[in-house]
Amino acid sequence: MSNELTLKIEGMDCPSCAGPVEKAVCALPGVKDASVNYGSGKIKLNFEEGGGDVAATTKMVEKTINKLGYKIAKDGTGHASGGLEVWYKTKRGKLVVFTGVMLVLATLVFIFAKHAVISLGGFEIEVYELGYAVAALVALMPMARKALMSALAGSPFTIDTLVTFAVVGAITIGASVEAAVVVFLFALGEMLESMATAKARKSVQALADLAPKMAFLVISKKGSEDVNEVAADTLVIGDVVEIQPGGRIPADGEIVSGSTSLDESSITGESIPVRRGVGDAVYAGAINADGVIRLRVDKTAEDNMIARIMNLVEEAEAGKSPTARFIDNFSKYYTPGVLVVGILVAAIPPLLFGAQWLGSPGDEGWIYKGLAIWLIGCPCALVLSTPAAITSGIAAGARRGLLMKGGVVLEAIGKVATIAFDKTGTLTEGTPKVTDVHVFKGNEADMMSLAAAVEVTSSHPLAVAIVEEAEKRGFKFKRAKDAKALSGRGVAGRVGKALVTIASPRYAAEISKISNEAKQIFLAFEEQGKTLGVVVKDKTMLGVIAMRDELRRDAREAMDKLGTMGIKTIMLTGDNARTGKAIAAQLGMDVQAELMPDDKLQTIGVLKQAGSVAMVGDGINDAPALARADVGIAMGSGTDVALETADAALLRERVTGIPALVNLSKATMRNIHQNIAFSLILKAVFLVTTMMGATSLWMAILADTGATVIVTLNALRLLRFDPYK
Repeated sequence: MSNELTLKIEGMDCPSCAGPVEKAVCALPGVKDASVNYGSGKIKLNFEEGGGDVAATTKMVEKTINKLGYKIAKDGTGHASGGLEVWYKTKRGKLVVFTGVMLVLATLVFIFAKHAVISLGGFEIEVYELGYAVAALVALMPMARKALMSALAGSPFTIDTLVTFAVVGAITIGASVEAAVVVFLFALGEMLESMATAKARKSVQALADLAPKMAFLVISKKGSEDVNEVAADTLVIGDVVEIQPGGRIPADGEIVSGSTSLDESSITGESIPVRRGVGDAVYAGAINADGVIRLRVDKTAEDNMIARIMNLVEEAEAGKSPTARFIDNFSKYYTPGVLVVGILVAAIPPLLFGAQWLGSPGDEGWIYKGLAIWLIGCPCALVLSTPAAITSGIAAGARRGLLMKGGVVLEAIGKVATIAFDKTGTLTEGTPKVTDVHVFKGNEADMMSLAAAVEVTSSHPLAVAIVEEAEKRGFKFKRAKDAKALSGRGVAGRVGKALVTIASPRYAAEISKISNEAKQIFLAFEEQGKTLGVVVKDKTMLGVIAMRDELRRDAREAMDKLGTMGIKTIMLTGDNARTGKAIAAQLGMDVQAELMPDDKLQTIGVLKQAGSVAMVGDGINDAPALARADVGIAMGSGTDVALETADAALLRERVTGIPALVNLSKATMRNIHQNIAFSLILKAVFLVTTMMGATSLWMAILADTGATVIVTLNALRLLRFDPYK
């Protein structure tokens, strides 16, 4: 078996539950590490090398988790379920229903036989009080057991501990009615929290339903073809499938016949259908709008675009933001602090000032107030405030083609002072076209053939443009030998016995003589925002090919939006200074041109001295700069590189995705701050009212439960947030 295993936990609906589970599982022999992802309800296990029977260790893990009051899902992996149905199936859920019935019966006794008493051990106890006490203790059993198991596993200070102490204490001082109401309201709050958490999970899990379960496989037999319906998860790389109009793409692949318009909104969030034809890559889940197409499968169901997005989102949810880590560390001291404060509130006034320990009806004593402090101090809402918002923010982004690798990234994007952009394929369409061909020596056919022979060895957009132009004009050429890229300067290769170089004007001047006439022509092209490829044969300049890559339609809009946010924008390009300046002027941004990859890296370092920096590039050529920046953002239609190299990726081909990311980050942080402020202010208010004797136990737990539900619902608002607006 593998040394890694992921299990899903049912009933994991509170981030404060994750710590005790992790601590208990990590303490088991054979377990190297364990990480609980509250967002997906999964636990990832790493086993010790040579640590014995992994299957046996896994069973120990399951038993430990069961003792803590949770349940491992039957299939063991995949997405954790949640909500009302799963909650009811747990022991706690069934006992709460039982407690509710007991509360009703005890209330009926209170109404119709208020003064009925029974004798126990020489004491007369009113029947309805006994009924409430039994109801409270029965419902408390799984909570108390969970508190005990957490304590034995090394986590003595949990929410369950606070509630258990408060309920037992209330029964001890004769407040059994309130004890029963407290435990019932606490469980009811857990139910609401479970339902809200399930809603957040389903928003991401719904991605799994985008890919169709069935596919039409094309089978060739002795010159004939059959089209059979098969399960989509049985497709293997190389299979050819047919998709009719209205059908969903069953797998990632490349179109081998036909053309159509595809609705990719479910994957990229882009609402406008895009035209795709032979040779184009398509992704599972897209809807075929009008034509019959066939595609060759390039990815299995476990590795298609939807699966990768889901895995990325789950990993992102597991990554804690700085705020989340601070809250986690704070809660480690907060919970035992609440216990101590409750004890001090209960003990100091009676011991030092002769105040009432138990008090009287309508004037509860200080023990009662101490118990209320424990309930008010439950950190559930506070602990939930950050992960709930982060999970919702990441899910909202994923549904709109904005992918982020964790809460750290989501938080950092909103704090950037400067955003640096690559030019080709980022601010521009990435598909330059040849606009001018100027020959200084020889003829156009020979020069273009030599250039195409070298450029056909490269996949760079400029190289593709030259090859396409040569083919369009009908020029013949053979593939060059020993071709190599010249790191930001151009490309060179041998055609026959000659060394042919297609280079930038600056590098061309280093290897060939450039006349003043040629320099003036270069200058004129560059001032028009065109990129130049100077063709040099051995050391003789043959001519120049001018190309222009048009700006993306939304590039100016994106720069304007970032400007209104107070974010500085700068273009980093390897293109010549005049071309870079011409394009930057159209966008209203700063520019640094003629940069080698190392120069971009150094420039990012300089920019970071003035504040946090994000770098936006294509995920390949700009990899060093993306890594050096505080946040690296890859543009692209869901390519593997875009999903793997950067901190964030934009699946839509829109530059406006950058301000959208900033909007989403700021909205998420506002949500977190609202949640934290609401939780702390509510606790402060109830602390004061408790000290004044105006807060009952059931009001205290209702405040905590209500705060938890409100914080969760506030976080869920982010699921409807559209960062593009």
